[in-house]
Amino acid sequence: MVRPFGQVVAIDDGSRDVSPLKSKSISWHWELMFTRALYQTADMIEQHRLLNKVADLVDQGQIRTTVTSTLTPISAKNLRHAHELIESGRTLGKLVLTGWE
Repeated sequence: MVRPFGQVVAIDDGSRDVSPLKSKSISWHWELMFTRALYQTADMIEQHRLLNKVADLVDQGQIRTTVTSTLTPISAKNLRHAHELIESGRTLGKLVLTGWE
């Protein structure tokens, strides 16, 4: 699904066997939102600029959240329900638990 010399960006913590990408010279990139802050990089202001840009795009309606379901409140019942939804393999987008009992 990725062309030769293509790139893949990952944001999860899962380990992956990326060796199948080698024959196509595909690049694998990890992205962590807090790397600049964690390592006090010289370009830390870029995180501020990126977040402002994303906020502007949200305000303009050019990007939107991937949240498709919200369960309230955070409770044992809703945690079980959330697991059932995810385990069904049919959940699209993000599932959010919010608020306390």
